[in-house]
Amino acid sequence: MTVVLEFAGYAIYAGLAASALYGVFCVVLLARRIAQKRFSGRNASKQFLDDVRAKLKNKDFDGINEMCDSPPLWSKAVPQLILVALRHRHRPVKKIRQILAEQFEREILADLEYRTSWVATIVKSAPMLGLLGTVTGMINAFAKIANMEQTGGSPGDLAGEISFALFTTAAGLAVAIPLVLAGAMIHVRIGKLQDAVQEDLGEFLDSFEPVVASGGK
Repeated sequence: MTVVLEFAGYAIYAGLAASALYGVFCVVLLARRIAQKRFSGRNASKQFLDDVRAKLKNKDFDGINEMCDSPPLWSKAVPQLILVALRHRHRPVKKIRQILAEQFEREILADLEYRTSWVATIVKSAPMLGLLGTVTGMINAFAKIANMEQTGGSPGDLAGEISFALFTTAAGLAVAIPLVLAGAMIHVRIGKLQDAVQEDLGEFLDSFEPVVASGGK
């Protein structure tokens, strides 16, 4: 039984380390993906929309396609969605708005939410792993107390065992607390991404609707 509990203790430490590493990986990946989907600033998005409007006036849809599909822009959310709008330009604008909303939700937000759900899972599970490690260590410590008359040992040794057992709870909290803060930061960035995409798409569709209504093909 003691061997099993000691093995469980090592497994719990390995689980905490793996949780911490995967949590950091998810946070870094989320931050990079959000940065890829957004423009670097309002001036950059405004310049892009001005270029799109200039081509819309000439009904240069091929030029817009080429611009949105170029390396600096093909990873960003708004150019991707504009490409979708151009493919469906024969449809009513109301329907295009619906398609863009569904596309944004399915292709961009869904992936970000999938990663944030893993961060939330780690935040919940890390303290539980730490508590499990503490309970396992306390069981070992009390087992040694029960056998102290036969095996000998000093109270100092037991105090060290109990201190080491409690360390796993602290380790679990040390993993969870930074990820809580990082998760909150990611949610704020996702919210800003949504706001920016909605604003930019609204401006694009305001310019796009008259062109489509006038028979732009």
